[in-house]
Amino acid sequence: MFILPLLCIIPTVLTSRTRGNQRELARMKNAKKSNEQGKGKRNEDGLSAAARKQRDAEIMQQKQKKADEAGKAGPSKSK
Repeated sequence: MFILPLLCIIPTVLTSRTRGNQRELARMKNAKKSNEQGKGKRNEDGLSAAARKQRDAEIMQQKQKKADEAGKAGPSKSK
């Protein structure tokens, strides 16, 4: 009865000892890297959601204005 639980534990103990601390070092390295990168989170600029939305709307209006002016200046060379 007690042999079956021991057989389940032995392979996990053997594999962790044979690999040394390679996994732990890789986890630590990956954690450090992900903390530095921020994992795709946007920069916190201290703006509320409404202020960010207003700022983004103004930027998009400026881009649209530039695109309209470029379109009126002449047809673009396309194939």
